[in-house]
Amino acid sequence: MLDIQQIRQRPDDVRMAMKAKGETDTSLVDQVIDTDEQWRVTVHELETLRKESNTRAKEIGTLMGRGKKEEAGEVIRETGEMKKKIKQLEERERELLKKRDDILLKIPNMADSSVPVTTDESGNVTVHTWGEPAGKGTDGMFKPHWELVSEKGLIDFDRGSKVTSAGFPFYVGPVARLQRGLIQFFIDKAVDKGYLELMAPYFVNEDSARGTGQIPDKEDMMYVVPRDGYFAIPTAEVPVTNFHRDEILAQDSLPLRYVCYTPCWRREAGSHGSEVRGLNRLHQFDKVELVKLVRPETSYDELESLRRDAEALLEALELPYRTLLMGTADMGFTQSKKYDLEVWSPGQQRWLEVSSCSNFEDYQARRMKIRYKNNDGKTGILHTLNGSGLALPRVLAAFLEAHQQKDGSLRIPEAMQPWMGGKTVLDLG
Repeated sequence: MLDIQQIRQRPDDVRMAMKAKGETDTSLVDQVIDTDEQWRVTVHELETLRKESNTRAKEIGTLMGRGKKEEAGEVIRETGEMKKKIKQLEERERELLKKRDDILLKIPNMADSSVPVTTDESGNVTVHTWGEPAGKGTDGMFKPHWELVSEKGLIDFDRGSKVTSAGFPFYVGPVARLQRGLIQFFIDKAVDKGYLELMAPYFVNEDSARGTGQIPDKEDMMYVVPRDGYFAIPTAEVPVTNFHRDEILAQDSLPLRYVCYTPCWRREAGSHGSEVRGLNRLHQFDKVELVKLVRPETSYDELESLRRDAEALLEALELPYRTLLMGTADMGFTQSKKYDLEVWSPGQQRWLEVSSCSNFEDYQARRMKIRYKNNDGKTGILHTLNGSGLALPRVLAAFLEAHQQKDGSLRIPEAMQPWMGGKTVLDLG
């Protein structure tokens, strides 16, 4: 969430930032300022009354020592009333603080000044491209992946629907092997670059979901276990970023860089049409996530290196892609700056998002109370970043389409071959 000081000092800037992200109703700013003012007045009253109560309490012993029991009794009655009032003010102070923080949770993060102000996705800016997007093959090459896998029974969508529901497919034989190889490839490449591998829980509690901003914003997209109050993770970002919740880290330990593979679950409410066909949009999917916790002054350099780490994976897989700098209208509630990586799908003749690389500045860390202590002993709030490195369903879809060969086999790029047992070609049967 935003720093309340920032809202006190720059309310108009916060309103403009909300509008840039499509939030037309900026009354939350007025609400939080009003609640904050009430809270500060209450805190002042409470501190004043506590001080007065302590002063009066000291008088009791003095009066008793002088034998003035009646006067002491009067002071005791007064301090008793003060304690009742203090208790009432403490309760009001807690209520106002909770109300203020609940409102703060609903105010989106402010975009960095380098982010284009936009009204829709057309304002996103292509900042980098790699490779040549292939056109439709005249000899039947570049079939959509769902045709390729359905013909050979390599991804079974129907049986997945029978066992669970639509969006929960089975991967079969060589495609299951390829999926596992891609996951291992992504993890190992990240470890080689200095990321520490984690294996994380697949379910989180409400505090964790709130910490990264899934609630109150994306509740409708999450699978919930009501009996236990858990959420199935929509991304490893949630457990991994919460790994250090409520901790104070030493400055010398930063930056912290983590890589984590998990299955992910998203309800994808309202998704329909041809763009969700096949692997394009699933309710359960695999993803390797990259997470960074860094000092504020380095976070934008770390964002660029994070983006580069994700891009390098697509280049190693020989998959053409483009990198977009997302405008304010298309960047999300919690991000201050976001890049999307889109891989080219030759079978569908369109771009598929496979990674978002985001800087949240201190927005998430303030929610999670993750701080760091600098070498002077002062504490500050660090910055958090994350990016997909990479998301499997659409990478797999593009891989199957781009590397299929005339004989029905799949070419394995050289960089990927060690993770496929040295195979240069995968027989799809």
